[in-house]
Amino acid sequence: MIELNEPITEALQGKLKQLEVYFLDLGSLAVGFSGGVDSSFLLAAAHAVLGDRVVAVTGADASVPERELEEARRFCRERGIRHVICAVDPLKEEGYRNNSPDRCYFCKRGIFTEVRRVAEENGIGYLAEGSNLDDMGDYRPGLRAVAELEVKSPLRAAGLTKTDIRLLSKAMGLPTWSKPAYACLASRFVYGEEITEEKLRMIDHAEQFLIERGFFEERVRLHEKIARIEVPPKDIPRLASDEVRNAVYAEFRKLGFLFVTLDLKGYHTGSMNLTLNKNR
Repeated sequence: MIELNEPITEALQGKLKQLEVYFLDLGSLAVGFSGGVDSSFLLAAAHAVLGDRVVAVTGADASVPERELEEARRFCRERGIRHVICAVDPLKEEGYRNNSPDRCYFCKRGIFTEVRRVAEENGIGYLAEGSNLDDMGDYRPGLRAVAELEVKSPLRAAGLTKTDIRLLSKAMGLPTWSKPAYACLASRFVYGEEITEEKLRMIDHAEQFLIERGFFEERVRLHEKIARIEVPPKDIPRLASDEVRNAVYAEFRKLGFLFVTLDLKGYHTGSMNLTLNKNR
């Protein structure tokens, strides 16, 4: 069963017990594993209950930075979890490449098609992904692919929220409990702008540059040749200081951005979805 290093509330205990029962009912599981907070908790919890009857499957393509892949590898290696990394190419899908509002649907469909293949090759009965209750409140076309492919969502089934998952991850001693939220690099494009490997590399290098300067919760949004940087409001003064601002501007111009801007609202998830609903 799932072992905890610190106490949790009675309400969380009930949800955790429900999650354990859910895993036992499934018996074996192939987890779509990105290395983020949610999928890391899902994988670690499932492995604690089902042991070798769990396999982690990670889709690798140009929208996934190497730092994220390495963290996923290390997470599984340190816990003795079987881990399969599959090369996927969502750019082959026109709906993904043209960055339609349904982009995530095509990506998720491709990834979980690979997860299903790995599951079948390893005698695993079910597929699982890491969405939680809070994910139901935003525009998430990827969940349509999850439903079509009959992928299980154990965290939602157990009634877990994002806050619950971080608290439980901390209690389990997982290093991801305080990891900033992450989404694939394709989410940095305004809807309708073509996604290419070159642009993905530009964003990857730009965000890595910010991370190396201590901005661990950041996004570089792409609007044609304009980079729109998001950091939490508390970090805006440091980013806007002459030394940092000039260094960021010089580096981003080298990467190919024509203009470099700072979003005064600050970092907020799903900001590109504002183009789908003008009233938000």
